[in-house]
Amino acid sequence: MEFCDLKAQYRLLKPRVDARIQAVLEHGRFILGPEVRELEERLAARVGARHCLTCASGTDALLLALMALGVGPGDEIVTTPFTFFATGEMITLLGARPVFADIDPVTYNLDPAGIEAAITPKTKAILPVNLYGQPAEMETIQSIAGRHGLPVIEDAAQSFGATYKGRPSGNLSTIGCTSFFPSKPLGCYGDGGACFTNDDALAQTMAELRNHGQIGRYLHARIGINGRLDTMQAAVLLAKLEAFDEELALRQKAAEQYTARLKDAVQTPTVPPDRTSAWAQYTIRVEERKAVEKALSEEGIPTAVHYPMPLHLQPVYAELACQMGWQRGSFPAAERAAEHVLSLPMHPYLSAEQVEEVSEAVRNAVRSAMSAR
Repeated sequence: MEFCDLKAQYRLLKPRVDARIQAVLEHGRFILGPEVRELEERLAARVGARHCLTCASGTDALLLALMALGVGPGDEIVTTPFTFFATGEMITLLGARPVFADIDPVTYNLDPAGIEAAITPKTKAILPVNLYGQPAEMETIQSIAGRHGLPVIEDAAQSFGATYKGRPSGNLSTIGCTSFFPSKPLGCYGDGGACFTNDDALAQTMAELRNHGQIGRYLHARIGINGRLDTMQAAVLLAKLEAFDEELALRQKAAEQYTARLKDAVQTPTVPPDRTSAWAQYTIRVEERKAVEKALSEEGIPTAVHYPMPLHLQPVYAELACQMGWQRGSFPAAERAAEHVLSLPMHPYLSAEQVEEVSEAVRNAVRSAMSAR
């Protein structure tokens, strides 16, 4: 069984993927070719944003957003400690400081209740992360940001395709950032990402930043990066975009089947009624995670832990933690989640039989772990 079956997807989408790739090979415009602009236009239309700027990865999308907002040494960004490392890494890379607030223990997203206490005169932006596929409580976060005159960067790396109060993820804040890593709900065949904004000036700045700060050929107005999306990856994404809505529906169906089978055995994901999830992961919560992982592995069922160590406990942030007074126990909801979350196989082409197989294995593993206590 595959954790994310990209091969099954390719077999179904092969004619359109191959045709798109062949077109790029024929015209030979491998950097910023016509497919890049076509993709940007279609993605912007999909989320309802004025601008979409594709880039080389979801990590670069965060970097471009932070750079466009002028984040640098001495600045602070309020964000979550329970996320992939890139969220904090890009803040630190620019010489700024990530300042953490704890998560909601149910959705695993940044808890708005802790944001205000983390804001200081040095705060430059708020950066919530839409973990596992569903948006954070963006309306409340935007309200807090508005009171303090702060921009919000929506880290939508896992939630492209989801909605919040009827609005598409990616267009819920000043800048939205997403990832097209292969295992994401909409993924390419390498690294890729995008930024969305309704601000014309920010869009222009990010467009320049992703191409070495160029405003014309060999004319550079700012220090930028090589953050362009390859034309070949844009072609793959265009092919996959045609099936994206159907795949989102299939992910939702698999998630519902999982929940129906597991809700009385483990803590299953909760999606508030005012939003939808793209189901980048289907993540349960178990007390005896190591025992459950081991039992599932023995049954040939792959699992993953997203994520086993919160950012404030990462070795590289030991000095920052000392400066900020962070230690184990500082962000209890994030720490408990890191100890107990477990992601199960999730992709559009999971069969009902596979969901049943995984669910039964989880139930058996949990019962065995409980009885062995």
